[in-house]
Amino acid sequence: MLRYLRGSELSRYLELQSSMFRDRAAQFRDRLGWEVTVDERGWERDQYDALDPLYVIWQLPDGAHGGSMRFLPTTGRTMTNEHFLSLLDGVPLHDPMTWECTRFCLSPRASGRVAAALMLGGSEVMRHFAIRHFLGVFDARMVRIYRQIGASPRLLGTDKSGPSPISAGLWTYDPLDRLRILHRVGVSAAISERWVARSLGFTPLPLSA
Repeated sequence: MLRYLRGSELSRYLELQSSMFRDRAAQFRDRLGWEVTVDERGWERDQYDALDPLYVIWQLPDGAHGGSMRFLPTTGRTMTNEHFLSLLDGVPLHDPMTWECTRFCLSPRASGRVAAALMLGGSEVMRHFAIRHFLGVFDARMVRIYRQIGASPRLLGTDKSGPSPISAGLWTYDPLDRLRILHRVGVSAAISERWVARSLGFTPLPLSA
């Protein structure tokens, strides 16, 4: 199931919290070789985790992390504006209708539908908070994954100077994309909305559908 949790709420779900940050270390440090900070517990966390972001998390039946993403409004501090500004032609993006999405992470235990489930979660966040766009920075391997899910972003800029190209992209809310992703995940709209309501306390209202 999907959970939508603020950073300040993670401590209520100790196994989910711990396994998410450990899986982030395994993915970003161990598999991808990124220069990230991992503490003595084996958790990968950064300064943006301290800003009380919203996390969309796929929870496995045993309570552990299956996959996750992190969201912050671009009206405040974001990783893209502070570390990847060259991908935006040097112009910071500050827009109340745009949130940043980072730390897309999949557990080694994740099934094939978890990536699509996370994109469904992103779509529900858009509906719930009346957001028009998500801004994200991703490496080349993610382009194929987004295309397979049916939720490809519009590329804003790409840096090919490193060992793997990285790009900034912008996702725009589309009700038809949401329906396609629901089908790919294999859940009904009613179940997805129930997951949102369980975490955030009210039924989401659609932007247009």
